[in-house]
Amino acid sequence: MSQSFDDISAQLRRRHRQSSRLKWISMGALGLAGLFLVLFFADMLSKGLPAFQQAQVQVEIDYNEDAQRMGRAALDPEVSRLVSRTFERLIPVRMRDNPELLGTTETRWVLADSEVDQYLKGNRHELNPAQQALVDKLVEQGRLKLKFNTTFFTSGDSKMPEASGILAAAVGTVMTMLVTLAIAFPIGVMTAVYLEEFAPDNRLTQIIEININNLAAIPSILFGLLGLAIFINFFGVPRSSPLVGGMTLALMTLPVIIIATRTALRSVPDSIRHAAFGVGCSRWQVVRDHVLPLAMPGIMTGSIIGLAQAMGETAPLIIVGMVAFIPDVGASFTQAATVLPAQVFTWAGEPEQAFVEKTAGGILVLLAILIFLNATAVILRKKFERRW
Repeated sequence: MSQSFDDISAQLRRRHRQSSRLKWISMGALGLAGLFLVLFFADMLSKGLPAFQQAQVQVEIDYNEDAQRMGRAALDPEVSRLVSRTFERLIPVRMRDNPELLGTTETRWVLADSEVDQYLKGNRHELNPAQQALVDKLVEQGRLKLKFNTTFFTSGDSKMPEASGILAAAVGTVMTMLVTLAIAFPIGVMTAVYLEEFAPDNRLTQIIEININNLAAIPSILFGLLGLAIFINFFGVPRSSPLVGGMTLALMTLPVIIIATRTALRSVPDSIRHAAFGVGCSRWQVVRDHVLPLAMPGIMTGSIIGLAQAMGETAPLIIVGMVAFIPDVGASFTQAATVLPAQVFTWAGEPEQAFVEKTAGGILVLLAILIFLNATAVILRKKFERRW
């Protein structure tokens, strides 16, 4: 029995209403995701931007004989309570390295204690009323102010919040990523080239492809357990070193690079291969001289994204011990080191209020690096992208 015109019109109206509801639900989901992203960045900025400022106090340093044993003796007793202990500990060391300082005086800006810093920023602190009055007095005299926190970028980790920085973690991150790139990129690209251009389509290669896809989806902490069992326990690679961290992250990045490289190789038209074969090129010459150069922008894009993902990983590096307290920059790939995500994780567990802004500041630096890497990947893709 044929439907009437009214029935068909009613069905069309229902379909249009359903389509409209789906459209608004999708827009609402997109808006909600955008709202969460804005709130996240706003929270990180509000907590992290104060980390880029640090309280400094102007003091007069008297290099006397007592200061050779106790740095506090070189400072005015009233003001010394506001000075960071890390600076006081450096005075005897400086006098030992420079004997000519004995009997001289010097006026300079030095790090203030973290409680003073938190007081100036309006955060929770533990200064008593007398210390607060002294801080207010020094601020009025221009001897105490917030300045750009160069220490955050030029020093390593410290138990004193005001002296903590990301330099050691940043260098450790670079060294770890260099190891990851040196291992994952050539092995990943060569594996993808073999599977895509040379390997026969049989059950063995199908099993390999399935396992590669599965490896790209398993939790990253399992790669940490694998690195602990193989690289540290079996091969004896130094624990907490950029070498073992980079090798572990290379295992995790390999599937991403292989999949991205295979996708880039597939995007090259078969006509390019046929034309090369037509002029007498061997299969290796076709791949080396024609397919790989054309696929390289896509390969680079996928590799950069894979490295950016590896840079943000914390779980596998915790398993291999890269959460050590590292105050100084490591000199080699086999010395103990840490990375930015692990440094942020360590700061997040500290009880002092000042470490809260250090944690958020470290997250902002890490986000800036990741956004830069992803933006670089997008720019490279747009610049060298070819449409066939």
